[in-house]
Amino acid sequence: MKVELTRVDDAFHLTGSGSSESLVHIDASENIGGHNLGSRPMELLLMGLGGCSSIDVVLVLKKQKQRIDDYKVIIEGEREKIEGTEMSPFTKINLHFVLKGEIDAKKLERAIKLSMEKYCSATAQFRPSADITHSYEIIPA
Repeated sequence: MKVELTRVDDAFHLTGSGSSESLVHIDASENIGGHNLGSRPMELLLMGLGGCSSIDVVLVLKKQKQRIDDYKVIIEGEREKIEGTEMSPFTKINLHFVLKGEIDAKKLERAIKLSMEKYCSATAQFRPSADITHSYEIIPA
């Protein structure tokens, strides 16, 4: 896997690209000289985790013939500063899945568990350093 970042301005705005032609915008906050024109790198890490798991969950639910009318996942991460550095890695992450449709709760639980324990490489990447939990809610159609 290979990605490329290209600087857009004279500050911190970057575009990123990978195997697709889609661009991702990355920027820093205004308080350090950024222009707020993209996501922060640590936000992208959480988005990557949520995206990886979402693909798994949706694939499993589709195979189980579940009807998904609306889908979102809210990912929250807690960070702790490493003493003597400026590093603040994630130590706790929760993925909260919110689905609307005709979805069997047991099938959703299974899909999430399969993603967290068997399929999602991003989960495997974070697991050694962060406690990853999940929750869900189903909104009836």
